[in-house]
Amino acid sequence: VLNFAHASFYMLGAYLAYTIASKIGFWPALVVAPVLVAGVGALVERFGLRTVHKFGHVAELLFTFGLSYLIVEGVKLVWGLAAVPYAIPPELNGALFKVFSSAFPKYRAFMMLISVSMLAALYLVLTRTRIGLVIQASLTHPEMVEALGHNVQRVFMLVFGGGAALAGLAGVIGGNAFVTSPSMAESVGTIVFVIAVVGGMGSLPGAFIASLLIGIMQTFAVTIDVSLSDLFSLAGVTVTDSTAMSPLLRMPVSQVAPILPYLLMVLMMILRPRGLLGKREG
Repeated sequence: VLNFAHASFYMLGAYLAYTIASKIGFWPALVVAPVLVAGVGALVERFGLRTVHKFGHVAELLFTFGLSYLIVEGVKLVWGLAAVPYAIPPELNGALFKVFSSAFPKYRAFMMLISVSMLAALYLVLTRTRIGLVIQASLTHPEMVEALGHNVQRVFMLVFGGGAALAGLAGVIGGNAFVTSPSMAESVGTIVFVIAVVGGMGSLPGAFIASLLIGIMQTFAVTIDVSLSDLFSLAGVTVTDSTAMSPLLRMPVSQVAPILPYLLMVLMMILRPRGLLGKREG
């Protein structure tokens, strides 16, 4: 299922972590919040997605799209419209090391450690364990897996709940590093969708490569003031006011940096619809 509510689970994890951390501390919130989000995800699959599944993928997409709005509006009702003061724990605040005059924050290193651990654990579970093999088989041959005695519906509920838990964990470690507000789901959801499409649906290595590629693109594109007209001038071609699309050709890369990931997604869908490492169905 292409889950449009995934970013909303990320936001929910951040808000739950804020509430739990304000009562009993950040470290219990690091465990409890993802578990609570996993429970919400499992309930959504059991009483929502499982019901609309028989109507096809379009119905599932519409369901998760509507669910994302419900979660956002629920967060606004409970925590309000303003950003909440979800702070980095004191023991992880400050610089881990310095390179010349630039400091590398402890919490940024902690986020990287958790992210890499999540990716490695998920990859090992899916490729090296019995339940991982059952999950992969259930996605492609559910009838055969059911015939072997496995409860496919329970597997789907476990997978959706696990995905929600990972999104919630990302919210726990990302909410205090950035801004915990009702708009955080919208800002993250679009780029997550781009990464999934570019990397290839269902491919963990593809998602990892796509996230690195898009992250590097967004980071360095804002520092590049070169335009297409500059490149044409190197080839001896001069762009004038009478040239077709001259304003676009003179626009520096730094100004179009926010839309570069989406242009990459469009290009990928034209040239390689299954993504970088996605597999052809059938």
